[in-house]
Amino acid sequence: MSSVRRHAFIECDADTVWQFISKMDNLHEWFPVVSTKVEGSKRWITLASGITFEEDILLVDHDLRRYQYSIVPNAIIKSHLATVDVIPDGDSRCIIVYSTDMDPEVLALPIGGAAGEGISRLIEKFGRKQ
Repeated sequence: MSSVRRHAFIECDADTVWQFISKMDNLHEWFPVVSTKVEGSKRWITLASGITFEEDILLVDHDLRRYQYSIVPNAIIKSHLATVDVIPDGDSRCIIVYSTDMDPEVLALPIGGAAGEGISRLIEKFGRKQ
């Protein structure tokens, strides 16, 4: 099992960022997937390659501003757990943290790259002081 983590400060309050990313059906608006479908605690994501993965939404905690999901084991992925946190840093800034545990280990690197791209999109949307 391999772990990756990406994080960044965003010059926007945590509640505003959380309201956006906690909507499970709009993952494709910030994370590099082309479509998202949600039914109850299940989500399906489709990659640009056309591959679709089924995910279990395990936790959506509005008080902690945290959600966790897991890609359902399949022919490619043996085990996966992702956690997304939005942590306040004052009234008008927050940090977003995306972490993943993955097996097979070799897939952790592209997941980390995708997480970095997703966080960059959030920075573009909500801003960051340079």
